[in-house]
Amino acid sequence: MDANDKKYTNGEITVFWQPKKCIHATTCYRELIEVFNPRKRPWVNMNGASTEEIVRVVKLCPTQALSFKYNNDIRDEEQKEKTAEGAETGAEVRVMEDGPLVVKGNFVIYDTDGKELKHLKLTSLCRCGSSHDLPYCDGTHRKIGFTGK
Repeated sequence: MDANDKKYTNGEITVFWQPKKCIHATTCYRELIEVFNPRKRPWVNMNGASTEEIVRVVKLCPTQALSFKYNNDIRDEEQKEKTAEGAETGAEVRVMEDGPLVVKGNFVIYDTDGKELKHLKLTSLCRCGSSHDLPYCDGTHRKIGFTGK
């Protein structure tokens, strides 16, 4: 989680906002200004509409800068993580034809200075070297005709 990422809850769901992913498409506040109002602080008011309506609008976010989880699911995940602490789990790497390496599982990615990059359970790593978000794939391989050979 980036330091600028935010989360908001109404007790039933938690909405996550990742500003770095946001392209300000305005879908959220055009659809539900009672909850998503950029003129107010905090800009997300989880009491402004029903959970179902918030979920509906969050699902419309074109970049997934807004996402949500039911709080019961979050608690279940936390419990599973506690249970699995110390357990040895590996990672799975798949080479996508003419595309990235897809890495899934328990792993850590470090930059050239040894600094840990964002911790993910699933990521796509660029093989063509043309991504604008190295080491992550941004789909540029499709534009340049990368063959992976």
